[in-house]
Amino acid sequence: MSDTEESTTIGSMEEEALKRKQRLDELRNKRKNSETNSSNSNAKSQIQLPKPKFRNYNPSDKNLQENLLPKSRPENGMNELLSKIIIDLTKLAPKKIDWDLKRNIAKKMDKLERKTQIAIAELISMFFLLFWWSR
Repeated sequence: MSDTEESTTIGSMEEEALKRKQRLDELRNKRKNSETNSSNSNAKSQIQLPKPKFRNYNPSDKNLQENLLPKSRPENGMNELLSKIIIDLTKLAPKKIDWDLKRNIAKKMDKLERKTQIAIAELISMFFLLFWWSR
């Protein structure tokens, strides 16, 4: 490397160092400004507190009576609510207690009913045969 090349690299390094120092100074200044601004804004926010809204509470202090909200009326949507609530009363009637038991044994009862009818028919036919022969 020659002397001219070394001097240019050293000069460019010094320039970069100066640029870096300037950027750091700018960042420090921004930070200081933001801290002073935030302290001012904190003071402002402490001064301007939100006013309370009294919906369910009646304040006894006369100064707070100004923030009392007027009473609201829920009647506006009552008709719509009633129309949604009205349901067919037959749907609300309770089912009989044994409805599930009857459903479960329905097939067995059908078979038993057929056997019962057959047994009754046999008894009647036997009765007629006996009655017919006894004459």
